[in-house]
Amino acid sequence: MALEKDVDCPSCERETSFYRSAAMTLHLGEKTKWRCSECGYGFVAINGIDTLPA
Repeated sequence: MALEKDVDCPSCERETSFYRSAAMTLHLGEKTKWRCSECGYGFVAINGIDTLPA
């Protein structure tokens, strides 16, 4: 899995680079925590489903 990816940050209100801050395997799949490299906004993704606002 990549250590960085570009995502639309709701705090910065533009696409920025997010880095993977943590990852672990659960019974639901892989849980990954991502942080914005500019503002520190974070979100969690489990098996590709994330907590970013729509």
